[in-house]
Amino acid sequence: MSENSLNKKAESWSGRFSEPVAELVKQYTASVSFDKRLAEFDITGSIAHARMLGAQGIIAQTDVITIESGLGEILDEINAGQFEWLLDLEDVHLNIEKRLTDKIGDAGKRLHTGRSRNDQVATDVRLWLRATTDDVLASIKSLQISLLDLAEQHAETIMPGFTHLQVAQPVTFGHHLMAYFEMLKRDAERFADCRKRINRLPLGAAALAGTSYPINREMVAKSLGFDGVCENSLDAVSDRDFSIEFTAAASVMMMHLSRFSEELILWSSPRFAFIDIADRFCTGSSIMPQKKNPDVPELVRGKTGRVYGHLVGLLTLMKGQPLAYNKDNQEDKEPLFDTADTLLMTLKIYADMLRGISVNKANMRQAALEGFATATDLADYLVKKGIPFRDAHEVVALAVKHGVQQGCDLADLPLIELQKFSPMISDDVYQVLTLEGSLASRDHVGGTAPTQVKQSIVRARKLLS
Repeated sequence: MSENSLNKKAESWSGRFSEPVAELVKQYTASVSFDKRLAEFDITGSIAHARMLGAQGIIAQTDVITIESGLGEILDEINAGQFEWLLDLEDVHLNIEKRLTDKIGDAGKRLHTGRSRNDQVATDVRLWLRATTDDVLASIKSLQISLLDLAEQHAETIMPGFTHLQVAQPVTFGHHLMAYFEMLKRDAERFADCRKRINRLPLGAAALAGTSYPINREMVAKSLGFDGVCENSLDAVSDRDFSIEFTAAASVMMMHLSRFSEELILWSSPRFAFIDIADRFCTGSSIMPQKKNPDVPELVRGKTGRVYGHLVGLLTLMKGQPLAYNKDNQEDKEPLFDTADTLLMTLKIYADMLRGISVNKANMRQAALEGFATATDLADYLVKKGIPFRDAHEVVALAVKHGVQQGCDLADLPLIELQKFSPMISDDVYQVLTLEGSLASRDHVGGTAPTQVKQSIVRARKLLS
């Protein structure tokens, strides 16, 4: 075999094979089309690895300097869009390594000492996902601020609270919005906790068993900002729990935003007319000129299923895999990348969309007057008069039935008619049958009284500061 042939084979991974990889197989197995987004993190990890090799005396310091300079130039090429990504070189790692060797010669060939693409890619993905998680946490905070701003404007705006999508009790719009703040708070906690398990260094595990070189994994971990190293080399190269956990947290968050989206869609319909979503987040119909479609929240509902699919896909990918690394794991990146992209875009657009929502207070209030929303307040009123709750419940049920027959709310029934259901009812009953009275009576932590809603907003802003 000629020297040129040997060099050509050395460009990829092995002289072990007697024939080239089939063109279709190259296309099927290559990952560079999507894993090239890891390039910056691949270079960051390689620089840390090279410095460690130099500090340990495994390669010469002159090689370290040359490697670092060459990788810096390659990163500049990538950022400038001047880097040529080659399908023949399979993935981001071999593309960068080949370019480095072309630029600096033998020093570039020494970079891969003491590591494998198995621990290299696991490190790259963790570095990328850690940065992405930080972006997600910042985006959640931005959405929470938009939510708090809207809730603060409507801490006293009355609307019906629903169970089974039926009018249940009056609440404030601000209180309703703060329920989503609580969901987002839990989401942020989940991502912050997930980050702890992302932030462990696999590099040094090599292919699966570690390496015979006197490496210093702790040095690399510290230089890359990891909290520590993965303790078992087999687990280090085969673990994708961190990707699954991130996607699971993303799925829960998308579920929350899907629920919120469903309410925005309902509230913006003419049957509710509680809110109006700014035109920039809606589209029209190609045939019905009157239409204003809430496309953004509808797509959030749809994209939630997309993220769920990625979670199931990742779980299925890992199901039944023997230790250690398998080529199956190449399939982890596209669902993970798409999950992150979908979630970050959704968070960004949601924060802006909430700033473009206007509220129809009159329609909300009118809806709260329908459906006997203060019936529970009447029952509580009777209990405070000494009637057992179950008896009070029956009394109010009969009063509601009468109201339905008369076509009026409990607050509209004359006192003499209310007293037919219980002699314990007196003229002070109307104080609890008003919407404002109902809200004010729920003046405790977590309650819908406007004073409590305002206090919860203050606590929430303090939490975010």
